[in-house]
Amino acid sequence: MTAWSSTASPSTARTEGARAAFRRWRRTAALVGSLLICLPPHLACKALRIRSRWPRRFLGMAARAVGTHVTISGRPLERDVFFISNHVSWIDILALGGASGAAFISRDDVAGWPVIGWLAAQNNTLFVARERRGEVSRQVEAVRTALAGHQPVALFAEGGTGDGRTLMPFKPALLAVMMPPPRALMVQPVYLDYGPAAPEIAWPDEEGAVENAARLLARPGPLPLTVHFLDPFDPEDFPDRKAIAVEARKRIIDCLPPSVVAPAVV
Repeated sequence: MTAWSSTASPSTARTEGARAAFRRWRRTAALVGSLLICLPPHLACKALRIRSRWPRRFLGMAARAVGTHVTISGRPLERDVFFISNHVSWIDILALGGASGAAFISRDDVAGWPVIGWLAAQNNTLFVARERRGEVSRQVEAVRTALAGHQPVALFAEGGTGDGRTLMPFKPALLAVMMPPPRALMVQPVYLDYGPAAPEIAWPDEEGAVENAARLLARPGPLPLTVHFLDPFDPEDFPDRKAIAVEARKRIIDCLPPSVVAPAVV
């Protein structure tokens, strides 16, 4: 009688490794193909000084290229809107940007990342130095200028990626642009729901960017993601940026599944 081992045989491990490598290669090729399709017309629009919609198209195509199946729930506002969202993965940027056409507020060090920083700038990303308090007023003015141009702006208010199981407290300091609220601006909370896959998709602090990207690109099967655009609200109805952050987080909490916890903010 033969005893069966509970561990995979070397040949099985090699086969799965080869499949993972193929998935990673195929999705990377799809990303590059999406860029080659969208970049030339985008650069032409920039040269002619006309508004380019190609960054939004690229982000939507890139989300599909990495295996994400995006479903939209609710209706995103098209202009004069500040999206406040939870944050799980770099895939959030592809999905939310493709669904809304928003420019993102990002850490300033991202601007120096090879290729990624340049691509982010093509979508009018607003790079902010959160640790340099002396530049806060200039950075706030840059965000307000972007909003005045009517492009939606999106902020991941947790200040970093979560673990997929927890909605972290929102950081009111990141909402300095809301005080006083720009004229006619609405705030629209967004919940990015990866379902049971969220913990696997999450980008933990101890994992490097390259390692995380390689892992997710090799992931088997499609990745369902529902982008919930929740009811917008007028920031002028709230006394300060902390109250705005609390309201946005509360609305996201109201649609969380039982598998995601949201610690109370003291």
